[in-house]
Amino acid sequence: MEIQRFNIEGPLLIQLKTFHDNRGFFVERYNESKFKELGLPTNFVQDNFSRSQYGVLRGLHCQYNPSMGKLVSCTRGEIFDVAVDIRKGSPTYGKYISVTLQGDKPALFWIPSGFAHGFCVTSKEGADVLYKVDNLWSPNGEVCFLWNDSTIGIQWPISNVIMSTKDQMGMNFKDYKPV
Repeated sequence: MEIQRFNIEGPLLIQLKTFHDNRGFFVERYNESKFKELGLPTNFVQDNFSRSQYGVLRGLHCQYNPSMGKLVSCTRGEIFDVAVDIRKGSPTYGKYISVTLQGDKPALFWIPSGFAHGFCVTSKEGADVLYKVDNLWSPNGEVCFLWNDSTIGIQWPISNVIMSTKDQMGMNFKDYKPV
C-alpha cells in the first residue's frame, strides 16, 4: 500500500497493491492488521454500496451527529470524488480536495469525520462505489450542501448532472454553522 497525503490534513488516498495476470487482477481491499500498522482507521461498522449511471452526482453529504468517516472505493467504472473540509476552526475550512477513483486501478479514499463528501460518475458504463463507514447513519445528524455552491467552487468534470431531490435541495455553504 502507498499512502498519499494532501494539503488538507485528514483525507488520504491509499493505493492498493494489485496482482495482475492473464485472468485479470486480484487485490486485497482491506486488511485490519495492515491498516493498524500504517495508522489507518480500522473500526468500521457498515459497508455501503451504490450503482450509478453516467452523470449521477451524489452529495455533498456530511454526518456530524454521530460523526462519520468513510473509506470510499470504486469497484467498476470511474468517479470524481470530493472531500470538503467543514471542521470548525480548521485552517483549510471550506477548501476541498478531489481524486479520481477507477475500478481497474484499485484505491481507497479515506474521508474522516468533519468533511462533506460527494462524487459524480464520469464513465459511460456507470460506476459501482463501495465504502466502509465508522458509524451508523443518522438522518437527524447530517447536512447536505449544494453540489455547485460557488463558495466552495468545486470544478466538477461534468455539467449535466442527475441528482436526487434531497441533493438538489442542499444548503448554501455560507449558511452553515459548524458544530
